Amino acid sequence: QFSPLEGGCLCGSVRYETEGACSNTMVCHCQSCRRVAAAPVVAWVTFPASAFRFTKGQPKTFKSSAQVVRAFCPDCGTPLTYQHDTYVDAIDVATCSLDEPERFPPTHHSWLAHDLQWVKFGDGLPTFREFRPQP
Repeated sequence: QFSPLEGGCLCGSVRYETEGACSNTMVCHCQSCRRVAAAPVVAWVTFPASAFRFTKGQPKTFKSSAQVVRAFCPDCGTPLTYQHDTYVDAIDVATCSLDEPERFPPTHHSWLAHDLQWVKFGDGLPTFREFRPQP
């Protein structure tokens, strides 16, 4: 799970790298993640914000809520990152935008309070109605 790690969007216009160890891997079921990706769930991996940088192109950003800024490719629309004001030292990266997403399997599912009734996982991972409690 250590550096260097690279990833980017589908069309290749935006690329990034990180040199930090991940601190969290999860599958999010919340409504805003579903809507931004037009998908039933989104997998995320968390890295130190100071170790993350865009290396090619410039993503477009928007506030999906008062405390959240998301970045995506302005050309193909691939969702790339999520940053919450409460966690300024961390950046969540869309796991499947990594060149090697298999290196970061999720450890849990969060925000099942927003889950779609037809989404069923049989992976046996812990589930949480909202956020996973901090260890």
